[in-house]
Amino acid sequence: MNEHARQALDDSSFVELRIPAEAEWAAVARLTVAAVASRLDFSLDEIDDVKLAVAEACTHAIQRSSGNQPIELIFEARPDAIVVTVRDSSTASHLESVEEEGDENHIGGLGLFIIRSLMDEVDFRVDTRRGGELTMLKRVLT
Repeated sequence: MNEHARQALDDSSFVELRIPAEAEWAAVARLTVAAVASRLDFSLDEIDDVKLAVAEACTHAIQRSSGNQPIELIFEARPDAIVVTVRDSSTASHLESVEEEGDENHIGGLGLFIIRSLMDEVDFRVDTRRGGELTMLKRVLT
């Protein structure tokens, strides 16, 4: 990454997006993460991996959502990684049971398996007042 690109990331490293909790809006999240990831030194295959992980996270959030609350996404471009946080309004705590490795029978289990396969770090949190939060990190290989 050249010095100009690195400086630009230091100046504006966060992009926030709110989309309706409807499946057709996941494409907007995919396009946004592709734009953010393309500012880093990811290969095209790695950008496709991140796009797929974001689509799976959005699908999971939409399935959990109460329907009238938007899905919030935060994209953080770091010099060495991209971090994506997906928040939904659901306060149901079933996410914790999905966290178990190999639980493909639970709703969202296969999507979670895909996310874990494509990203370097995955973290889940459920707040009974604020909703669910999925944070994913993909490192730039140098």
